[in-house]
Amino acid sequence: MELRLQKCGLDQLDRLVEISKKTFVDAFEKDNNPEDFASYLDFAFNPDRIAAEVQDADSHFYFVYLHAEIVGYFKLNQLDSQTDIKDKKALELERIYVLKEYQGQQIGKWMLEQVKILALVKQKSFVWLGVWEHNTKAIAFYELYGFRKFGTHPYYIGTDKQTDWLMRCDVER
Repeated sequence: MELRLQKCGLDQLDRLVEISKKTFVDAFEKDNNPEDFASYLDFAFNPDRIAAEVQDADSHFYFVYLHAEIVGYFKLNQLDSQTDIKDKKALELERIYVLKEYQGQQIGKWMLEQVKILALVKQKSFVWLGVWEHNTKAIAFYELYGFRKFGTHPYYIGTDKQTDWLMRCDVER
């Protein structure tokens, strides 16, 4: 399988917003209150908000391609752009999604490997992420690839206060 990364730029904003919404809806819509979920989608995936994130020097979006097709994406944050930890030795994996039709093909594993490589290139000691406590499939996936729970934080979908596990993985130098 020939996968490749491409850093997203403003010229790809429409496609980034589209894939961001699609993967989030596929993953979580069924588990949330419709009004809260719609409110969150409008806020989190607003094109102006995503454009600002793309232009942030310490946040980076990457598309993952299988041949010419985008099959997923992830977002990394460092320094003050991290949502919680803000440790200069850390890299936050804020989002990682594979389109539903491409799941089960080891693409997520490949993406995590690329994230760890990028962490090493950026001279980071660990990667951390937040994952919804009820997303047991994702938690098991992260644990399989070396992530361990080290805390929790609140995460809001609209007005619905949920709990995310904070998980980290040390990267080898």
